[in-house]
Amino acid sequence: MTNDDLLADCRARLAFDLLANTWNAVTLWALRHGPRRPGELRGRIGGISPKILTETLRRLEHNGLVSRKSYAESPPRVEYELTALGRTLLGPIEAFGAWAFDHGDEVMAAQERADRPASDAP
Repeated sequence: MTNDDLLADCRARLAFDLLANTWNAVTLWALRHGPRRPGELRGRIGGISPKILTETLRRLEHNGLVSRKSYAESPPRVEYELTALGRTLLGPIEAFGAWAFDHGDEVMAAQERADRPASDAP
């Protein structure tokens, strides 16, 4: 595969789309230590609404990255966990996180420069 093939390959675009949604990667990372109930996930993630978490979990399940298990209890209980396929994304997510830790200040400085009005530029 050449670099140009990567641009045209729909599978590569699919992979980038999976990680482009912030909540996808965050939810996968929150599930890395085992099954979690939705309330536990919301507590671990922080800042995600129940509606967005539900949409994210459905999207991840649709893509084969997360499995859903229902328990016939009263009240009903549901847990989500990573599939084997979902676990394969933990390495790339960790690499992106390490990159952000190493270069986040540079990106934020560039954003500040870009957002500065032209009259404030040196």
